[in-house]
Amino acid sequence: MQRKIEVCVTPALLGLYDIKDSIVVVIDILRATSSIVYGIDNGANAIIPVANVEDCLNYTDNGYLLAAERNGSVVDGYDFGNSPFSYTKERVGGKTVVLTTTNGTKALHMARSRAKQVVVGSFLNLQSLSNWLKTQDNDVLLLCAGWKDHFNLEDTLFAGAVVNAIRAGFTEFDDSCVAAEDLYLLAKNNLRAYISKSSHSHRLAALNIEEDVQFCLQLNICDAIPVLIGDNLVRLQLDQIPESSLTEHVN
Repeated sequence: MQRKIEVCVTPALLGLYDIKDSIVVVIDILRATSSIVYGIDNGANAIIPVANVEDCLNYTDNGYLLAAERNGSVVDGYDFGNSPFSYTKERVGGKTVVLTTTNGTKALHMARSRAKQVVVGSFLNLQSLSNWLKTQDNDVLLLCAGWKDHFNLEDTLFAGAVVNAIRAGFTEFDDSCVAAEDLYLLAKNNLRAYISKSSHSHRLAALNIEEDVQFCLQLNICDAIPVLIGDNLVRLQLDQIPESSLTEHVN
């Protein structure tokens, strides 16, 4: 079977890719997709990604937890932002979280409008995600959320880790795959040291949240694969992928 993997290193380039028959993996390592994976793994009923801070207000007083982050900080007046330490079992278990972030939720909305299926990846669920992707028949696009439409290092490293894990089942790779995998192989023995070179790592250091960064670089502590069904990110049921799991195409 002919299958291809592509890496889109920034959402600004997403329009160049034909993804109507592709599984799109949205990646925002520091910190949105790491927190989403952790929250779903810890029993959140759903996480609803919304594009704008104001959109969260539509869910006020309905029992939802409201999470909003901009430029690395929690937006005033919201329950929390996108630190993984806010997505513990005690806090989000059995709850629905409405989330908006600077980069990750934007990428999710862009992907859902055109992709066959949208899932969420992080180092926390690298193995379970990679194992599942190997079993699918579709092309795969790894979409890096980046930083405000610019390339970033940590998302591309994770894309490279996925390419490295699943490449045996694919026949076509773009140059971004090659570059991402090469970066990952260079960095994999000490991800934190390599990512210390990144601009976003410096932004987060200024916010004194090194623990978040260290947490997000842990490998395979979660089994959950969040999948976008309608407006909700929920836990992918690995034994059966229903037809309804395909995101609706928005004209």
